[in-house]
Amino acid sequence: MANKTLLVAQREYLENVRTKTFWIGILIVPLLIGAMVGATALLEKLKQVQRYTVVDLGPGDLLERAEREFRSGDAKLLFQLAAKATNDPRLAALQQKLGATGDGKEPSGEQLLAVFEWMQQQDPALLAKIADVQTAKQYTYVPIAELGITATEPDARLQQLNQRVQAGDVFGYFVLGADPEQTTSDFRYVSNNLTDGALRSAYENTLTRLVQKERIAKAGIPPKVAEHIQRRVEFQKLQVDATTGATTDVKNENVIDKWAPVGFVYFLWMAIFSIANLLLTSTIEEKGNRTIEVLLSSVSPHQLMQGKIWGIAATGLTIVGTWVGFGALSAWLAPMFLGDTSGGMIGALLTALRNGGYLFAFVVYFLGGYLLYAAVLVAIGSVCNTLKEAQNLMQPVMMILMVPLLAMMFIGQEPNGLVAKVLSFIPLFTPFAMMNRAGGPPQTWEYIATTILLIATIWFFMRAAGKVFRVGVLMTGNPPKLREILGWLRQS
Repeated sequence: MANKTLLVAQREYLENVRTKTFWIGILIVPLLIGAMVGATALLEKLKQVQRYTVVDLGPGDLLERAEREFRSGDAKLLFQLAAKATNDPRLAALQQKLGATGDGKEPSGEQLLAVFEWMQQQDPALLAKIADVQTAKQYTYVPIAELGITATEPDARLQQLNQRVQAGDVFGYFVLGADPEQTTSDFRYVSNNLTDGALRSAYENTLTRLVQKERIAKAGIPPKVAEHIQRRVEFQKLQVDATTGATTDVKNENVIDKWAPVGFVYFLWMAIFSIANLLLTSTIEEKGNRTIEVLLSSVSPHQLMQGKIWGIAATGLTIVGTWVGFGALSAWLAPMFLGDTSGGMIGALLTALRNGGYLFAFVVYFLGGYLLYAAVLVAIGSVCNTLKEAQNLMQPVMMILMVPLLAMMFIGQEPNGLVAKVLSFIPLFTPFAMMNRAGGPPQTWEYIATTILLIATIWFFMRAAGKVFRVGVLMTGNPPKLREILGWLRQS
């Protein structure tokens, strides 16, 4: 009996893996993910520089100070990158000169020049990398005179600027009010792009800092007192180390590592649904072209069903194993092509891919989830003659499968909450919920209890599917009613 089941499984497996489309389908997923990441980075670089101009209705030099303040933020970014990229001892002296870079203040224009003087002495490759973060790469200020604005009256000048915006000569323009110390109700931003508000938001932040400084100075409040009053209440993010019991800093990679199971759940859902659906399609096709009848002349319905399930399971494990291999390879090769990936979003994602516990849980819960839903879908496939009939019966299964996706983010926020625990003990949701909770992580007894419950449910579903498959696989004509199927389940 076991030999015949193995032969059917071997046949199912080889029928899939021998085709070129199977391997193309496997490779397409990691290639698409890589292409999406690469395309996002490329599109960000290809984004056009946004040209803007500024009209200052006030009597002072607010425009000049606003532009200097707007560009001064680059000094902080440049200094941080330079400090990370090299251990040059001259940075210590430069840090003292900059002073404001470590306490949350924005560096001044003079400090910006000091950074550039230091950077000019560095490796050109480092300069090329740092150049990408400069504000000038995103926004360019265009003086009004260069736009050919000849009007001197404010209304006429704004009308000509509107024409330049309409023609696309500038992305937009700002109007700085006459008396910002009293009111900013006459501050305006004009642009026809209603979806990209990054320039407006960045300039608003700059003017907010500048106007606040002026108001504080006019009120006669000492700068240190004003700074103390305006300082935000910020909590230092700490966590309790599981090994030592002491508190340690929370880094970005720690946060993303806790959220990583959400991504694994999405791929788990895709893998289980697509591969179990492959079993459904295969069963209906073989039933429609009478291949099933030929196979049943040599094996029993139980052997055929088990062979098909395990053959497709091997196919699924091949797909999942390939994906895991690509993920591990990417995590290993990334530092060679991207340099230091210890920090930032990419570094955190690669750290999650290197987490052997997540990868092991992904493979285990894929197998458990697949066997559970495979039993359901092979039973559905055995009583249907066409894919259209199967789609009607698949609707309740799809509604059940939507629950883990809807709860995915919620469980990620409360991996050990009541909802997460309840879903973990519902076998239809166990693979997804427990994978989602891996960042928590759950207690050991929960892993043991949910695994035992899942295995018992798989055994029960397999027995029930075998009873349905035994009768339904040879039926033709209209699909049976629910009452008939329940009658088959009651048979010994």
